[in-house]
Amino acid sequence: MRKMYTIVLLIILASCGKQKADIIIHDAVIYTVDSAFSVAQAMAVKDGKILAVGKNEDILSTYSATENIDAKGGAVYPGFIDAHAHFVAYGRSLFQADLFGTTSWEEAVERIQAFSKKHPDLPWIQGRGWDQNKWPGKTYPTNEALNKLFPDKPVVLTRIDGHASIANQKAMDLAGIKAGQTITGGSIEVKNGKLTGVLIDNGDDKVYEQIPAPTPEIYTQWLLAAQKNCFEQGLTTITDCGLNYKDVDGIDALQKAGKLDMRLFVMLSDNDENLTKYLARGPYKTDKLFVNGFKVYADGALGSRGACLLQPYNDKPGWQGFLLRNKSHYDSLAKVLAASGFQMCTHAIGDSANREILTVYNKYLKTKNDRRWRIEHAQIINQADFDLFGSASIVPSVQPTHATSDMYWAEERLGKERLKGGYAYQQLLKQNGWLPLGTDFPVEDISPFKTFLAAVVRKDAKGFPEGGFQMENALTREQAIRGMTIWAAKASFLEKEIGSLEKGKKADFIFLSNDLMKIADTAILQTKVKATFLGGKKMTNIE
Repeated sequence: MRKMYTIVLLIILASCGKQKADIIIHDAVIYTVDSAFSVAQAMAVKDGKILAVGKNEDILSTYSATENIDAKGGAVYPGFIDAHAHFVAYGRSLFQADLFGTTSWEEAVERIQAFSKKHPDLPWIQGRGWDQNKWPGKTYPTNEALNKLFPDKPVVLTRIDGHASIANQKAMDLAGIKAGQTITGGSIEVKNGKLTGVLIDNGDDKVYEQIPAPTPEIYTQWLLAAQKNCFEQGLTTITDCGLNYKDVDGIDALQKAGKLDMRLFVMLSDNDENLTKYLARGPYKTDKLFVNGFKVYADGALGSRGACLLQPYNDKPGWQGFLLRNKSHYDSLAKVLAASGFQMCTHAIGDSANREILTVYNKYLKTKNDRRWRIEHAQIINQADFDLFGSASIVPSVQPTHATSDMYWAEERLGKERLKGGYAYQQLLKQNGWLPLGTDFPVEDISPFKTFLAAVVRKDAKGFPEGGFQMENALTREQAIRGMTIWAAKASFLEKEIGSLEKGKKADFIFLSNDLMKIADTAILQTKVKATFLGGKKMTNIE
């Protein structure tokens, strides 16, 4: 009995000499994603930050904690960071008719009918996710079926990329849209003198302006639903590309009230209200919110043929797409932002749009710098223009699943030669030595594991194509992990706070069922998130 008391006393005395922590993780394979991409066994966390990372014996002999987690040899990674997504839009889409994966226009209409029956009191019927490229004939539908089914209720359905919509006659009447109207940076489709309901890029703005704003309660539901799904995927920070200041105010209030935990880097949409509100104020930062960029829109999307190309589309002779604003707008805005503390972050898909924005950026940035102005997507680049990224330290922000979604029809749009400059991640990586990765959800699936698969294996969830798509531009596994963590943080000036598991950084980390650095390609999409921690607090109950 005396011997047992002695042992207990020794343990107590030993623990008294240790530093206090809240959590210790041990017997893990911890990918720190530091500059050496070093791997550790244990980590101590206190007050939401990392105290130390190292070997089991070093951490366990130095620290004591109220919670000890035996990882049993499991993989631990920094929380994933999505460098380009639409958090608010994703939350909204979860409460709309789901048109993702429809194989025909008829199926999309059936889903709208079913949604309408479940939600008869909605003043507007909205849906998202249709893609005519996945339907027989790959042609745009008309709104005749919607007009017959919903003669008195407005309906608007957003294309998967957010760059086209189809609206019924009631919605277009409310918006004042008529056949023959012309729109800068958009088009209103007409067939035989009649509106088809298809509205491309700026062509649908007037329709969406008619939709009532959500109540605070509904808005909160959107964000909490989006947050839940993000944490379940191991996402701890999201870059929301293109919000209005009212969204920022709403997010800030929810975070300060303790109702919303997701870390968000926000780019404000390029409009007069946002510029007036924030240019004089400057960037805004809290523990979980950073407003530091303006999202600018150069062109549309390749799938809807709104991307601006240097030469005509292969499958639409004479058509080159369009810029969404006059060229002078991009130049004048770049001049203003160059004199501010904000990043300029421009959506550019086509090779003409990319050349235009790269040229403007180089004009004002002039040479190597640390402003981290970004081109979002950087999807199709003329071979003569790649060096324009490196010459002014311009950051290409890319989404690997765009490549594996578009590969089925991209060659039809561009031809073989022009496609070589498309989705060219290794070429882009070489420009600055780092490359942030995102998903663009809800345009693409929210899954970071699909991002990893598309970046490294260059295949989609179906395992297509057998040899991978343009494998010369595949990223290594380490590059992909960096792109989803530390490089994504760096793209938003957050690399000193998050993105790696190092002393002093916020304790955002995830436990995975598989080790992405070691598993077979075929097991990547079977990987599950066992737990997500944000600031040392467990945000999921997955296990």
